[in-house]
Amino acid sequence: MDFYKSQEALTAVEWVLRGAVSFIFLLLAAKLMGQRSISQLRLLDFIVALTLGNIIAHPLSDEKLGLAGSMITTLVLILLYIAATWIGLKWSLFKQFLDPSPITLIKNGQIQFHNLSSARISIDFLFSELRKKQVDDVEKVTLAMWEPGGTISVFLKSPYQSLTPSDIKLETQPLSLKRPIIIDGKIDKSLLKELGRDSVWLEQKLVPSNTLIRDVQLATIDGNENVCVYSKLTIK
Repeated sequence: MDFYKSQEALTAVEWVLRGAVSFIFLLLAAKLMGQRSISQLRLLDFIVALTLGNIIAHPLSDEKLGLAGSMITTLVLILLYIAATWIGLKWSLFKQFLDPSPITLIKNGQIQFHNLSSARISIDFLFSELRKKQVDDVEKVTLAMWEPGGTISVFLKSPYQSLTPSDIKLETQPLSLKRPIIIDGKIDKSLLKELGRDSVWLEQKLVPSNTLIRDVQLATIDGNENVCVYSKLTIK
C-alpha cells in the first residue's frame, strides 16, 4: 500500500495502482452523487465538479501527495453536496439560490434586452442558440427563456409551430417503443423479468427466424411483444 501514501518516488506499477484506485473511487463518488450531477451542471454541480477535479488530479501527478487526504476531502464534499441538494428540496429560499428562476429573453417576438444583461449573454449568442433550434426570425418566437442549467427554451408562436396529427384529427397508433432484449447473444434478463417472461418464451419467439440466441447480434422487442431478430450471419 505504499502507493497510497506520500512518497519521494513511485515506481511505474505504483503509479498505475494509484491511477486505478483513483478511477474506481471517482466512479463510486459519481454514483453516490447521482445522475443529476452528470446530466446537468448547475451552480452547485459546477462547484463540486470543479473542486473534485482539482483535489484528485494533484495526487495523480505528484508522488509527494498521498491519496488519503484527497479521498477524505472528496467524501466530505460529496456529503456536503448531498446535504445541500436535500436542503434545497426542503427550503425554498435555498433552492431559489441554487436554482434561480428562468430569465425571459424573448417575449411575443420582442427581445428583452435588459434581461440579456441579467443572464450575461450576448445578442450574438442568443441568435446562435435560435439557429440551433432552426428558428430564423425572432418575431416567430412567443417565449424564450434562459434556464438555470445554461440552456435556452424556445416556444414558437402558434402559426409557426409544426403541424401534429391531433391538429388535423388524424388517428394515431399508441407508442410501441422497441428495446434491445438480446445483444451479442446475451439476453437482457432485467427486461425479460420486467415483461414477466422467461428464456424459454424468448426461444420460442426466435423459432420463426430459425435462429439460436447465441447467433443473435441484436434482437428488439416492442410493446406488443413482437421480437425483431438481427442475426450475426446477416449483419456485415
